[in-house]
Amino acid sequence: MKTIAIDFETANEQRGSACSVGLAWLEGDEVVRVEERLIRPKDMRFSSFNVAIHGIRPEDVEDAGEFPEVMDEFADDFRGATMIAHNAAFDFSVWRACLDLYRQSYPELSYLCSVKMAQKAWPHLGSHKLNVLAAHLGLRFAHHNAAEDAAICARATVAIAKSLQVPHVRDIPAAIGMKVGRLFSGGYAPCTCRLK
Repeated sequence: MKTIAIDFETANEQRGSACSVGLAWLEGDEVVRVEERLIRPKDMRFSSFNVAIHGIRPEDVEDAGEFPEVMDEFADDFRGATMIAHNAAFDFSVWRACLDLYRQSYPELSYLCSVKMAQKAWPHLGSHKLNVLAAHLGLRFAHHNAAEDAAICARATVAIAKSLQVPHVRDIPAAIGMKVGRLFSGGYAPCTCRLK
């Protein structure tokens, strides 16, 4: 079973404006591969707000592939994988919006939200933002770089599994009452977590 953390950055407020994707592959409790790809959005409108967050400008993505081309490189990796995203509702809405924009079908995969998992594992933390979790775990990273965000998401998820004393990150949902999210050709089911 493949486990891959994913993070998107967007060019503007539109969810279909992905301009970068970061991926981090987990094997056991080790991050074994990290990749980042720039993406040329269909609409090359970059908002100053988004650029201030991630630093990606239109000239950076001029020669990059568009969403279908970039994501197709990883299609075999995604098939049947368990994906993880920090605030999965955002990242998976970006993925769906981009697929919708290009009239592509959704891949078949399941996904987990590391924010929801962190809230259950470490309720004492005042915030469960990625930079807060990184500080809690003693990890340093360049926030809002898609590859680094994906890698920290993966490492935080491993730490969550250890704190919950479960053998694998895929065992976290059963331990905390999480319903695993899914993408499938006919649509999607969100990742949800019951309250206490």
